[in-house]
Amino acid sequence: MTSAQAVEETPASRLREQRGWYFYDWANSAFPTTVLTVFLGPYLTTIAETAAQGRPYVDVLGFDVRPSAYYSFVVGAAAILQILLMPVVGALADHTGRKKELLGLFAYLGAGATLCFWFLSGDRYLLGGALFLVSSVAFAAAFVVYNSFLPDIATANERDRVSARGWGFGYLGGGLLLAVHLGLFLYHESFGVTEGDAVRIALASAGLWWGGFTIIPLLRLRNRHVASPGTERAGRAVTGSLRQLGRTIRELRRYPLTLGFLVAYLIYNDGVQTVISFSATYADKELGLDQTVRIAAILMVQFVAFFGALLLGRLAASYGAKRVVMVALVAWIVVVAVAYFLPRGSAAAFFGLGFAIAIVMGGTQALSRSLFSHVIPRGKEAEYYSLYEISDKGATFLGSFTLGLALQLTDSYRLGIISLVIFFVLGLVLLALIDLPKAIRAAGNEVPERI
Repeated sequence: MTSAQAVEETPASRLREQRGWYFYDWANSAFPTTVLTVFLGPYLTTIAETAAQGRPYVDVLGFDVRPSAYYSFVVGAAAILQILLMPVVGALADHTGRKKELLGLFAYLGAGATLCFWFLSGDRYLLGGALFLVSSVAFAAAFVVYNSFLPDIATANERDRVSARGWGFGYLGGGLLLAVHLGLFLYHESFGVTEGDAVRIALASAGLWWGGFTIIPLLRLRNRHVASPGTERAGRAVTGSLRQLGRTIRELRRYPLTLGFLVAYLIYNDGVQTVISFSATYADKELGLDQTVRIAAILMVQFVAFFGALLLGRLAASYGAKRVVMVALVAWIVVVAVAYFLPRGSAAAFFGLGFAIAIVMGGTQALSRSLFSHVIPRGKEAEYYSLYEISDKGATFLGSFTLGLALQLTDSYRLGIISLVIFFVLGLVLLALIDLPKAIRAAGNEVPERI
């Protein structure tokens, strides 16, 4: 491996890259907000119901699947594919050094598939499932590469601020686009389009937003330590990357504190993700709040989370990222406990709870990302961030299973939500036990002034 470009690292050049890096969060946040959180699930389920024509099942590769379960199965299949692919992508990025090219490849693959949701209509449920698999897997692969740029573009003392700003920009960009889409959806008759067409416009334009703003980071980010031209044919690069991945996984036992952080993150992030995904259902089924309230709450959370991420990033500069994350986890415990006692039909109480969640949500995730950057051995950033993102996918299984089990045993949404406290308590305890300065030194990195 040799350096592809002898560009001097200066504060000005790092700042230029950081500003470009922020815009990928701005760009790709259209996918989780517009596509995942709001529109695709209900719309794809309706498409499957149309295809069923009153029958109890639709055919999916020879299996009979209920239309109501189709989207859930597609989400689960996407999570499995992400878990399988992300380590390979991370190893390929580290082995070849061509992070910028891989970021562009997966970003535009995902954006293109999202744009093609425009063709999702009638009874094309299999097309919708296939497009979701491609777009969601590409989203995850691109995010691994995107995260791995953080140690390259920010010094040890800058990473909390840079990570927090990136996450905040993501919430702001995703929120602005979602506000436009919700306006189109709620007032579609005024714009002369059907409800279905409004959804297809929202889904497709999320792909345009993602692809369009990705141009900015691709123009500003730079590769480091790229393989010499001609030495890495595609097949050799992939096989070499797989061998490197195998070595990395075997060597992980040499970094038990890094592994401990991953486990702690897996546990408390399960709680975070499950609360986020369950909140709309809780508002509907337990609190009896209508769709207008739930939509308004989603928008409010997006914009408040922007300021929350910046706020926690500033606090980390004064008190250290680990301490701020631990305080945020205590806040999550309080939030979940308060959710148990929310009165039915109180939109004000639900908005208050959503405001509290938004303040700690972005900061918890952004500072966890920057903390992990310190305990990664140099030169293996993308591989380790692929493991980090795999732990993020654990929420698909552990948090949902715990919540589902609580609902199965008690048939109580309130007891279901309170069961998630265990994730924050256990994650907090494990994070507190990790000696981060020792973990950073063991990985061969500089310990920042505040950690």
